[in-house]
Amino acid sequence: MNSLKTRHGRRTDARARGGSPDRRTLPIAAIALLSRVGLAGYGFLGTDEQPKPRTASTAEVTYEVTGTGTVEISYLARGETGAATVEKGVTLPWTKSVRAPLGKASAVAIVLDGKGGQVSCTLAIRDKHVQRATAMGAFGRATCTGGAQARQE
Repeated sequence: MNSLKTRHGRRTDARARGGSPDRRTLPIAAIALLSRVGLAGYGFLGTDEQPKPRTASTAEVTYEVTGTGTVEISYLARGETGAATVEKGVTLPWTKSVRAPLGKASAVAIVLDGKGGQVSCTLAIRDKHVQRATAMGAFGRATCTGGAQARQE
């Protein structure tokens, strides 16, 4: 039979103590429990990683300017820089392909110089013609716009 000596020198039976846990195991159990709760909390709250932004779906947009004369061309290239790009003193013909986000407008604008001429702009999205416009004379202007939509499955 298991017996323990008490402070007063009496021997006691382990069953007589009522099966209470040894006082030394309580702090160890508490520390183990707190460390598990802490690790679980760190998993939820302690991450410094930011969610990655979703990449926007894009479509290929082709701008084309043909004709005679010297022009200034402004076009949107959201897939590259997100802003309008301006090219001055362009000799024709001129073509530019960019990636544009779905649902956003794509545009190319042309302005002839003071000498005039006749020019046309065209806009194609996914190799499909969307718009054509023509400018004539000194400082003639034309704009082609369109937007790419998600493909219907």
